[in-house]
Amino acid sequence: MKIVYAGTPDFAVLPLETIVASGHEIVAVVTQEDKPQGRKGILTPPPVKTRALELGIPVLQPAKIRDETELLRALNAEVMVTCAYGQILTQSVLDCFPKGVWNIHAGLLPQYRGASPIQSCILAGETTTGVSVMKTELGLDCGDVLLVRSIKIGETETYGELSERLSAVGATLIVEALEQIALVDKVDELPLTKQSEEGVRIVRKITKEQAKIDFTRSAREIVALVRAMNPAPVAFTESEGIKINVWRAETAEITEEMKETYALAVCGEVLSDHPKKGLLVKCGDGVVKLTEVQAAGGKRMGGGDFLNGRKARKGQVFVC
Repeated sequence: MKIVYAGTPDFAVLPLETIVASGHEIVAVVTQEDKPQGRKGILTPPPVKTRALELGIPVLQPAKIRDETELLRALNAEVMVTCAYGQILTQSVLDCFPKGVWNIHAGLLPQYRGASPIQSCILAGETTTGVSVMKTELGLDCGDVLLVRSIKIGETETYGELSERLSAVGATLIVEALEQIALVDKVDELPLTKQSEEGVRIVRKITKEQAKIDFTRSAREIVALVRAMNPAPVAFTESEGIKINVWRAETAEITEEMKETYALAVCGEVLSDHPKKGLLVKCGDGVVKLTEVQAAGGKRMGGGDFLNGRKARKGQVFVC
């Protein structure tokens, strides 16, 4: 089949490669515009654009895809596949593809519809997630589902690590979906499952403000936040005017020798000066060990090394 592929971030690269390897013809890749990145604001292409050009596929970067329906129709593609593209599709765009527009969604629908399904399920403490291949309709991730596959979330798995696994699942699943789509004349001949309207949860794009650690929360919630924000936008705290990124963390026990210190400490207070014990911080419920941190302008290091280098000390308070 002739396919138009729309995607933008790293998550969408492997599905693109897998569709190409499966023998389908991708006539064009649609992606977001190049954007300035870093302190110097260097104009940088999306990962999907870079890989598409390496594969010799034409790339389109419309500011608004809804304004390019004539161009899309001229491609004569039967199907569009979307994967973390980043723009809302209008009915005029959907109508350009006789066999539909199919989305690779990194979540188990109808839960976690929206822009941040992977991070949101980690924040919520979910132990299972997956990928859904759904037919795109007007509305937010509300279309009928063709295929779904579930996976377990690792106890320490970060957003970045889980994204890689889900991207691989999505790559496999979309090829299976395309095989089914190629065999039918009309989309309504496919074994689609209508989404339930019960249990719908809409998740918005994660902001940098959400990445700030609130040490009045429980240790479990803080660890989930750190995992969900790694590698971006990165969980952080502040102390004595210095921003500190927290890349990894784990819950810790309140030992017998720590009880008195813990009882007198405030939330966010460092509980020990011993590097071998690690960077232990009091929370609203329990203790969190910050196992990989990074002071502004510095390098990433273990919590014990952070204490050893006197970048933190017992009694110092991280701002909630």
